[in-house]
Amino acid sequence: MPDLGIEVLFKGTNMLRLLEGLWVAMRISLISIAVSIPLGIIVGALMTVKNMAVKAVFKVYLEVIRIMPQLVLLFLVYFGTTRAMGINLSGELASIIVFVLWGTAEMGDLVRGALISIPKHQYESSQALGLTKSQTYLYIIIPQTLRRLLPLSINLITRMIKTTSLVLMIGVVEMLKVAQQIIEANRMSSPNAAFGVFLVVFVLYFLACWPISMLARYLERKWS
Repeated sequence: MPDLGIEVLFKGTNMLRLLEGLWVAMRISLISIAVSIPLGIIVGALMTVKNMAVKAVFKVYLEVIRIMPQLVLLFLVYFGTTRAMGINLSGELASIIVFVLWGTAEMGDLVRGALISIPKHQYESSQALGLTKSQTYLYIIIPQTLRRLLPLSINLITRMIKTTSLVLMIGVVEMLKVAQQIIEANRMSSPNAAFGVFLVVFVLYFLACWPISMLARYLERKWS
């Protein structure tokens, strides 16, 4: 039987450390999601207003955040604020700030797309029925927007969870960082440890993201 190197995870507290690293990644992503989703809804709604100045500001924000790689944003926030502004941010806090900025931009674009996808005759029909503007949004626009938005926002959540693996580059001890430490500590005794450890990392990420992905597919099928 081939030596996969998984046995190193059962030495001492290695497996427990790996799970703690997974929790760090999940904590960063869950806090970022909890903050960025409501902010993204506000940004997306503002991007549909007729004020050209407001739309221009948020369009620039959206394009800058979406075009710039998340790793560059991490370096700018973590190293840039420390050197240029003298603000001492922890790696975890810097990561949350970056993922909130990114998640807000992505969520805002999803909300904007969902709102503008509602046909104009829906608004006109509600006015013809005598509904007020608030009733139109409450009973007609918002329910349809949620049906379009929810599966896409769930997919965004899985992307944010997976992208947290980048935070190891600024010293945050999450799951990939712990995996590297375990592999390095057992380099001589278990030369194949890299394969086994990263295989377990893959499984743990899969178990964290798969139920969320299945929920998104279920909602897409149900509401299609």
